[in-house]
Amino acid sequence: MASTEKVALVTGAGTGVGRAVSLALLEAGYSVVLAGRRREPLEETAAQGARFGRPTLAVPTDIGDPASVEALFAKTKETFGRLDLLFNNAGTGAPAIPLEELTFDQWKMVVDANLTGAFLCTQGAFRLMKDQQPRGGRIINNGSISATTPRPNSAPYTATKHAITGLTKSTSLDGRKYDIACGQIDIGNAATDMTERMKEGVQQADGSFAPEPRMDPRHVANAVVHMASLPLEANVLFMTVMATKMPFVGRG
Repeated sequence: MASTEKVALVTGAGTGVGRAVSLALLEAGYSVVLAGRRREPLEETAAQGARFGRPTLAVPTDIGDPASVEALFAKTKETFGRLDLLFNNAGTGAPAIPLEELTFDQWKMVVDANLTGAFLCTQGAFRLMKDQQPRGGRIINNGSISATTPRPNSAPYTATKHAITGLTKSTSLDGRKYDIACGQIDIGNAATDMTERMKEGVQQADGSFAPEPRMDPRHVANAVVHMASLPLEANVLFMTVMATKMPFVGRG
């Protein structure tokens, strides 16, 4: 059944930033397609968002697999008839071990999830957005602080997040003719399961270990909702939302 309401698709919607953004979009009046590897966390996000009274659609998806992504966007079109917002959020990291000790499979796993997945979902969004009426939409990529500044022993994650910046710029340029806007949110130390270890201490550039401040992921969610709320004639190309006292500016 087609919908005349705004429709968003969030990858990695079952946990962390993806869940927080999904809930904020539901609260803002969006219908939300929830994509992620495991059905149970997606259904938990949907259950938490039920209080907002907006439709959700949970679609277990391997975003590194072209057929799985194709099925995701086909289900989105079949259910809602259009797509107004894609939040490319799903991602993973490799173990924090020396670069020379990483295996090819560890490298490939991160590239498939963080970069190939974002590209495939961007393709799917383009194909929907350029042909729908009204035409166009918005894509927001989760870039991370690592899109500009690495941590020690983070080559696969940092390489893919630097690449996301290139994808954001190319998408923004190539989307103009279809009224598709693209921006990137670079997140620093949102309090999620992925950053739980920061409370105890993580390696710094000088080799020492230190705990780092974190922030509520709802601040990220509110920023994404703001970016999404702009008319398509305006765009936040890059935004950084970070724990104020985390080591980033000067990396100390």
